[in-house]
Amino acid sequence: MTRFLIVPQWQGSPASRAMLLIDGATAIAGDLPRKDTTVLDVPLEAGESLGTGVRRLSSLLRVRELIAEHMTDADDQIVLVGGDCSVSVFALSAIDTSDLAVLWCDAHPDLNDPSTSPSGAFSGMSLGAVLGDGEPQLALNPGIPAERVVLLGARSVDDGEKSRLDALRTLSPEDAQDPDAVAEALRATGASRVWVHIDVDVIDPAEFEGVSDAEPFGVSTAALAAAVKRVRQDLPLAGATIAGFAPRSPADAVQDMGAILRLIGSVA
Repeated sequence: MTRFLIVPQWQGSPASRAMLLIDGATAIAGDLPRKDTTVLDVPLEAGESLGTGVRRLSSLLRVRELIAEHMTDADDQIVLVGGDCSVSVFALSAIDTSDLAVLWCDAHPDLNDPSTSPSGAFSGMSLGAVLGDGEPQLALNPGIPAERVVLLGARSVDDGEKSRLDALRTLSPEDAQDPDAVAEALRATGASRVWVHIDVDVIDPAEFEGVSDAEPFGVSTAALAAAVKRVRQDLPLAGATIAGFAPRSPADAVQDMGAILRLIGSVA
């Protein structure tokens, strides 16, 4: 059974319009089966950094607690709907990751840490935290080994992230056109399950507008959905995340919803 966990978190985002992520999560929730959908009561306040290099840390820690409370039923497959990318970190910190691979689909590598982040926003540190790096209060411990992480579609890389890319298996937007190549990259990790993280900014902005930081030359929705479905033929899905939907108006949300539901269909 698939359960949908709606996490309208904005506090990890670096965007000036970060609170549009609340609207995006709410819009998606409206198109999901009500009986299978839980909307978390995420705090609205920004929170404090608590002496760290992570902005809004106190609110992020509260959201992590809320997600953990809803990740306890091993018989259900959880699809998180963000919110910003850091909700994936919180979900992964609540489950057994010893046999898990991660397919991280994102226009940005999210490999910063507090010392390299231009913004101090945790979303841009989220994959680094999955690997066990960065702020100890948020990073997975133990982290998922780099050889079990596949990064797909990243094309906007901060200077502080470049050296960290070498440790990961990376696939370009063009590679995503070949579902077998994506599946092979996941098989090569040796893992027995996979978590699929999709930040919708991985999609080419020519066909998807509802993101805060659009990057050209992205993946098509059709190719990404096909790749995820192909991966699932080889590896059971431990769970998934759809994050980063920030429509500027209700009309924009409607325009992008077809692509969103196609991606949800690939992981549900």
